[in-house]
Amino acid sequence: MTFDNSILFFFCSLGVFNGFLVSMYFLFFEKGKRIQNKLFGFLVLMLSIRIGKSVYSLFSETKDLLIMQIGLSACFLIGVSLFYYLKSSVENKKKVSVVWKIHVFTLFLIITITGIVKPYRTNIEFWRSFVTVIYTVWGVYILFSASVLKNIYKKIVNKSSNCSTSELWLVAVFLGNVLIYLAYLIGYFWMYFLGTLAFSLVFYGLLFFFMSKKNRDTIFKDIPKKYVSKKIENNEAEKLILELRELVKKKQFYKNSNIKLKDIAKELNISSHKLSQLLNDNLGKSFALFINEYRIIEAKKLLKEETKITLEAIGYEAGFSSKSTFYSTFKRFTGKTPSEYRKDFF
Repeated sequence: MTFDNSILFFFCSLGVFNGFLVSMYFLFFEKGKRIQNKLFGFLVLMLSIRIGKSVYSLFSETKDLLIMQIGLSACFLIGVSLFYYLKSSVENKKKVSVVWKIHVFTLFLIITITGIVKPYRTNIEFWRSFVTVIYTVWGVYILFSASVLKNIYKKIVNKSSNCSTSELWLVAVFLGNVLIYLAYLIGYFWMYFLGTLAFSLVFYGLLFFFMSKKNRDTIFKDIPKKYVSKKIENNEAEKLILELRELVKKKQFYKNSNIKLKDIAKELNISSHKLSQLLNDNLGKSFALFINEYRIIEAKKLLKEETKITLEAIGYEAGFSSKSTFYSTFKRFTGKTPSEYRKDFF
């Protein structure tokens, strides 16, 4: 099947072309020399080759079967490259272990030998069956990859602590790969071009994610290690909590919508890690939850006392950055909207 839609061809081809450029940069020109960045480049390269094969198959009048074979062979290595990219990033690996090299090389040998013994040009029916094995291997590694990110999922769901931009990036890369994989599965039975389209959408989605983050320079750096020690000693923790609460009340940090954990840690003369540890382990709260509790208290006070100030103004006065954030947070804490809460007193 070929497509004459020039817009679709341009969009899909541009995604593949940019994918190749990104992979070449991380494989050969990136200055950091982090093994994680090399693995990311390898992942993008395998995806670009696979998607490039799809673009060629969809829009070319002629079919070079060697290109088809190369594209499917690259697909066999997408899952393992995703797995090791995520694993090396989460574990802050400094080099690729011998076991990892043997693992990837074994898969490379399997697909290479298969291509030599059963070349696509003369064994089309075999490859049509073998593609099931390829997608199964890809899917298995996606499941393995999901388990690598389990601690990050817990942080997101439980809101126990704020995820770093690097951690959110890993989740975005994983979900992007899942979307491409599912698109190919659907396309295999229904609309083949979905996988190609999904790759371009994911590529530009990740690019948007990268450009939208203020601290995007940390995405391709090591994830900061979590504090090593366990809970702070009770006596020290009680003293710090008392100082923290007194400081927050005195200086009313919560009224500043841009307040950061590091700002308060500096005032307490302790490290950001220690304050995060104090909040999470000793108070069982994230920084956002801790600050929002004070903001809600302030908002309640204003709602009771100030009848001429608008609800939006009260939200800003209490430290919320927007009207929508104020309304949703207030509802979550009190079970009522600000207007409903005010009606109880007036």
